Amino acid sequence: MADRDYKHVVQDVTNIYIGGKLSYGEMLDLDEIPFKFKVILSHYILKEVSRETTIENHIFFMKKEDMSYMIFKKMKAKFRLYVFDKDKQSYVGKEYKIEDIVDDEYLHENMNTIFVEEMHLYKINLLAIS
Repeated sequence: MADRDYKHVVQDVTNIYIGGKLSYGEMLDLDEIPFKFKVILSHYILKEVSRETTIENHIFFMKKEDMSYMIFKKMKAKFRLYVFDKDKQSYVGKEYKIEDIVDDEYLHENMNTIFVEEMHLYKINLLAIS
């Protein structure tokens, strides 16, 4: 895997897709990340985790009482995960809300075999955070 694989930022008119391997520090340094999301990272998320933390590492260790959990829930963030399906004998991609990830024991038990491709945000939901 190349150094930049899954370290992407893609935007359209209403959506932002951020690669699961980007650290929060890297996000702050990228011009492609919207300013409002950088403010949210600085004021809320980075008070709980370090700049080196990636989305991939963060979501499986969140608790419902964490501010970052509440922020991702309020923004209605979704995360594209690839989970191994034993019946199909292959990985299956699906978008999960943060509530689903935090509540799902199977995802936590198998987090070392789950691949986090990206976080999906709706730009309008960034306005819900003040």
